[in-house]
Formats: sequence, structure tokens, C-alpha cells
Amino acid sequence: MRLPKIRELGEAIKALIKGPYTSRFPQEPHVPHPNFRGLPKFNAERCVGCLACEQVCPADALAHQDIIEKSAEGKKTARRVLIHYTDTCVFCGQCEAACIADHEGIKSSKEWDLAFFDRTQAYEQIEKELELCEICGAVIGCKDHLAWIGEKVGELSYANPTLYLSHYKQLGLIDESLRATMKDKGPADRFKILCARCRRETTLTNKRDE
Repeated sequence: MRLPKIRELGEAIKALIKGPYTSRFPQEPHVPHPNFRGLPKFNAERCVGCLACEQVCPADALAHQDIIEKSAEGKKTARRVLIHYTDTCVFCGQCEAACIADHEGIKSSKEWDLAFFDRTQAYEQIEKELELCEICGAVIGCKDHLAWIGEKVGELSYANPTLYLSHYKQLGLIDESLRATMKDKGPADRFKILCARCRRETTLTNKRDE
């Protein structure tokens, strides 16, 4: 029988003095290294619903659903459901790197022990309120995303009615009864919350009428 190598003998002595390299999991919770990159998790307060994380996810672990509902009174409500399938996620961290909200909208956590028996638990989701075009009803984007853009461009947002009207609407500074009297395809349409297509068509129609 060959004698152990000097290096192996040294490692064995270290283990006897300092204790084993492995943790006592599952008897004791394992504490990961500070640089450990675990399960990414949404932050509903910081996420703006821009879908940048979904676009860069290599495992298709991120998805969304835009849900538009109409009440009995004819009022539309719209929300975007952002979904993270944790059993598909590979913890690559690309979602956090691409997050426009200072990398805080979705962020890697220290969670790593994700074993479960019920696969319906393998996802998380958050909801964001959507802004719709006031003419065609198309989805423009999340209200938080429009507010983020307005904050970034500052006073230049007043060049885009959709940006500043969406902000004023959230602040309750818009008289909806007055806006209801505005007719489609008229000069007043320039002061509505519109998608890019409707704003272009409205502007071109108004110029032709002039």
C-alpha cells in the first residue's frame, strides 16, 4: 500500500483542525458565499414592466400576458402579468444585468434549495398596470414604464403628449368628463394618450385637413 502524498496529508490535517469543508446541510441551513448567484426574484416596487429581462433570457424562463378586461359600464382595465418559471431558470443573471430600473426590478437572490414535489409552485409572478391607446385600444406599455421614461427625459417629455398625459392621469390632474367630449380624428386627438400608429395617423389627417 502506497503512503499518502504530502499534499493530501496536509489537507487531512487542516480538516482535523479547522473542521470539514462541507456544511452540515440538511441538519443546518447552508449559508452561500456572498458572491453566490441564486434564484432571480421580481421586485414589484422597482420593476417597470419593460420586458427587457424577457428579451435577454436564454432559457425562456420569463414570459408575460397582457390582460384587457371590460366592465359592465364599458370601462376597460388592463394589466400585464410578468411570469418567472423558476424550474426553467438557469440563474445566469442576464435578467438582472439588462434591467433598466437600476438592476433592481429583478435581482438574483441567495435562494438555491428549490426542491419541491408540486411543480405548480415553480413560478412567481407580479402584475403591472397597462396604458392603452385612447383611439384603437392597443397596448402602449406599462404605466410605470412610461413614468420611468418621462423621468429620464425630464422636461423633454412635454414634447410627447402620451408621456405627460399618462403622468397627469396618475396624479388625477385630468378632467375625464372634458376629454370625453373630444371627437376622434380631430385636432383634440393630439392631446390624447395614443399609440405611435394612431398619433401618426391623427397628425397626418390633421395636416391634410389644414
